[in-house]
Amino acid sequence: MAMPAPSPANEWTLEMLHALPEDGKRYELVDGQLLVSPSPSAAHQDVIGALYRVLWPWARQHGFDVYFAPLAITFSPRRELQPDLFVVPFIDGRRTQDPKDLTRLVLAIEVLSPSTARYDRVVKRPVYLEQGAAEYWIVDLDSRTVERWLRGEERPELLDTSMSWTPPGAPAALDIDLADLFRLALD
Repeated sequence: MAMPAPSPANEWTLEMLHALPEDGKRYELVDGQLLVSPSPSAAHQDVIGALYRVLWPWARQHGFDVYFAPLAITFSPRRELQPDLFVVPFIDGRRTQDPKDLTRLVLAIEVLSPSTARYDRVVKRPVYLEQGAAEYWIVDLDSRTVERWLRGEERPELLDTSMSWTPPGAPAALDIDLADLFRLALD
């Protein structure tokens, strides 16, 4: 299948995005700009898996769903992203059923790779926070750190040993031993 050409104004649309081939790459759309990421590395997937295993049981117990890519969140006709991991609240005490409810992010997480670092830090971060995510985490495998961005803040908190996460509406915090998480996933 041939890749569709961008519109005359060099802007991509959801229709064009959805016409792209299933070729193992991640295609996302930010304000008409096509973002293309290669398949992730094994280390990238290991950290996503470790984070999912930590987040999922806590989230389900406290009224949240946790999802991982490839699962697209369509914010608007010009914005569709696939965070590595993301958390949304249950709706009326039930799991998310409607794809539109996926836009109710409380947390978006991206794991850096050399090919995605600019997208994750510069392009996607403001979109997730503008779209209402309470927090955005950028996980850096090389430094074994998490940049924690909070909506409304101009600088991230840099975490390397542990962190505590309390999403809006949660009755309790989730404590994460980052040093242990990175050790289990990467060593």
